[in-house]
Amino acid sequence: MALASNYTDFIQQSVRWYQQQQLKLTTWADPASPSPCQVGEISDNTVQWQPVLQQAPADFLNVEQALELTLHPDVKCFYQLYYGAGLAAQHARGKLMLLMLWNSDDVKRLQENIIGHIIMKRRLKQRETVFFATTEDDDILLSVLNSTGEVFLEHVGQEVSEKLADNLAGFMAQLSPCSAEGL
Repeated sequence: MALASNYTDFIQQSVRWYQQQQLKLTTWADPASPSPCQVGEISDNTVQWQPVLQQAPADFLNVEQALELTLHPDVKCFYQLYYGAGLAAQHARGKLMLLMLWNSDDVKRLQENIIGHIIMKRRLKQRETVFFATTEDDDILLSVLNSTGEVFLEHVGQEVSEKLADNLAGFMAQLSPCSAEGL
C-alpha cells in the first residue's frame, strides 16, 4: 500500500534528520502509561522515543459500529502503523504534528475523539472527516475526508474547503522533517 510505504519513508527521513541535527525525539511521559516507543528512562517527566511498528494494530471496528460507517482505509492504516509521540513535519502550508498512538491504551482515547468529531460534523451537517495532524493554529487540523480519502485543511467547526492532496499517501510525499519547536 502506498500510504504505508510513504509514511514509513517519512518516519525514516525524520529519524535521520533528528540524528543529523543532533536532536533527540523527546516527549512528556507518564510513568503509569509506558510506551513501546520509549527509549531509556523517564527523567524530569520526559523521555526519549523512537517510532515503533505496532505489533497488534489498533482496531477501529467499534468506532465503525458506533457511527454506522466504514472509516476510510487510509485513516485506519495511518493509525495502525506506528506508536510514537507525534512527529513534526513541514508542508508548503506550514508546520504540523502528525498524531500517533502512544500505546495500546491510547487507542480508546483516539477512538472517543474520532467519534466525537464525526458526531460534531453530523450535527453541523458537514461532510465527515477524521483528523490525523494538528497545526501551529489550534483551530486548524489536517483531516481525511472519510468518503473520498482526500486530505484537507480543516478549520474546527467549519466545512472543509482547502484540499491539500488526493490521498494521505500523496500528502505524506509532500512532507519534510522539521523540529517540533512552535507546535
